[in-house]
Amino acid sequence: MKTVLITGFEPFGGEKINPSQEIARQLNGRVIAGRRVIGRILPCVFGAANAELRRILRETSPELVIAVGQAGGRAEITPERVAINVDDARIADNAGAQPVDAPVVARGPAAYWSTLPVKAIVAALRAHEIPAAVSQTAGTFVCNHVFYGLMHALRSRRGVRGGFIHVPLLLEQAKKGQPSLSQQVMIEAIALAVAVAVRTRRDRREPGGQTH
Repeated sequence: MKTVLITGFEPFGGEKINPSQEIARQLNGRVIAGRRVIGRILPCVFGAANAELRRILRETSPELVIAVGQAGGRAEITPERVAINVDDARIADNAGAQPVDAPVVARGPAAYWSTLPVKAIVAALRAHEIPAAVSQTAGTFVCNHVFYGLMHALRSRRGVRGGFIHVPLLLEQAKKGQPSLSQQVMIEAIALAVAVAVRTRRDRREPGGQTH
């Protein structure tokens, strides 16, 4: 059976939980659209996260990869359109590193486009009454670092598609006034994103569905 890799992150920034970690754990072993899901957790550490991702890619040989990360402050599930070749951390990672204006990959291209059908995913999520929008920036912290590292690694894996999806805080993480979603809604959203990505080779071409 072909496989889909879902990655999440360990908690960071003083948090005790990370919704992306829980999503990867809960979807691990599930069969979606005829594909077995492999869920793995990455360290929230510059460099080490991409090294672990490359190791997992060699171990699992997936046909599709969706990396998932937490974006506090966002109210929607946001598939990312583009990864940029820069690490510029507002806070330190879990190893205490705080790179400024550093490339993710030395002499790498400025950016990589996602190869997920981001607009089709958003349309499917909205049809299921899950708040969603296309995002134009994955930031410059470890999420973008992994997104860029993933797309760089997939250059040598013919036919393997991948990308990144940000999720909001969990209900139990959010402070008063902060947007959040339940864990079950997020799990349903990423499972639906997998199904759409497996079945959709050409993305929708229409305006809208965007944020950030």
